[in-house]
Amino acid sequence: QVRLVESGGGLVQPGGSLGLSCAASGRIDSIYAMGWYRQAPGNQREMVAAIGRHGAYRYADSVKGRFTISRDSAKNTIFLRMDSLNPEDTAVYYCAYAPNLWVFISGEGLIWGQGTQVTVSS
Repeated sequence: QVRLVESGGGLVQPGGSLGLSCAASGRIDSIYAMGWYRQAPGNQREMVAAIGRHGAYRYADSVKGRFTISRDSAKNTIFLRMDSLNPEDTAVYYCAYAPNLWVFISGEGLIWGQGTQVTVSS
């Protein structure tokens, strides 16, 4: 079983920046994908960013150019740098793990972290 522990998030003013991290432990495949989904009140959970084992990545159109995902493979940890945040980015951000990038993007059968709140407000 894979366990995900998230950190980061919080409250930031519009235009500000925040960082998230997520560390995976347990029975980790040699090839896997990790990233974040988010869910705002009243909305469906949506994919934000994902990174595969060899650095392939995907971003939601709404965050391209503002968010950057990276990974430390030796530590099975990923990071999300969020810049130019706006109120529409307010949501609970969930770290997730999948056997590969395509499964991750599908949103089916993922392993989820506990979620962390990101609030963008003045």
